[in-house]
Amino acid sequence: MPMTRISLLKGKPQSYVKALSDGVHRALVEAFDVPPDDRFQVIHQHEPEELVFDRNYMGGPRSDNYVLICVTAGKPRSTSMKEAFYRRLTEVLAESPGIHPKDVMVIVSMTSFDGWSFSGGVASLFPQELAQ
Repeated sequence: MPMTRISLLKGKPQSYVKALSDGVHRALVEAFDVPPDDRFQVIHQHEPEELVFDRNYMGGPRSDNYVLICVTAGKPRSTSMKEAFYRRLTEVLAESPGIHPKDVMVIVSMTSFDGWSFSGGVASLFPQELAQ
């Protein structure tokens, strides 16, 4: 049930954006225990002055292909699962659309189950629902 926000600089073709979106979802399914039909993403494309990042801080060098991926999840994940997701994500995005691993930054945030309402104004996915 993660919600993913993907931020990148404007100017990429639609095929690139689709490959990025598909790659993020693929890595979530393969390494973050996300069902294939659980896909919620918001993709933000920014002007250069709207996506500010240090090109060398804790990694790099980063290029104009820099992408920030913020995953908000309600189901807890272990550190080892998060690490596996980070690795798989950079592998997948290197394949397509061709993003260098040093250009991929990921932030995973966890929320409580009652922090979600998928529809109807009803709090969703309490622990007992996950067992079903």
